[in-house]
Amino acid sequence: MTEHDQQAITRSELVESLAEQFPQLLPRDVELAVKTLLDTMTQALAEGKRIELRGVGSFVLHHRPARTGRNPKSGEKVMIPEKRVPHFKPGKELRERVDYKPLNQAHNQIQSGKKEG
Repeated sequence: MTEHDQQAITRSELVESLAEQFPQLLPRDVELAVKTLLDTMTQALAEGKRIELRGVGSFVLHHRPARTGRNPKSGEKVMIPEKRVPHFKPGKELRERVDYKPLNQAHNQIQSGKKEG
């Protein structure tokens, strides 16, 4: 599967999914909770803080120093200012769950490896 084949989940789809999983909550309350969570995370990063979510991963800021670049149209040198960019580092549990292979698929891969050898 290439990057282009993957589908993204939007904020509204996330809210809808959570509202379905927790029918005791009103959709507007779920939407407020998601908005508050994302706003809080954004504010923490803006303040230079690290966000660590156990079992999921961490968000940190990487510093990119000022540098000289080129305008691709004219070739003219341009100063690019320093900036901070958010970076997500997945935790071990998330990496393992994303890379999860069903037992029979893993068994078949082991068996096919034995036949080739």
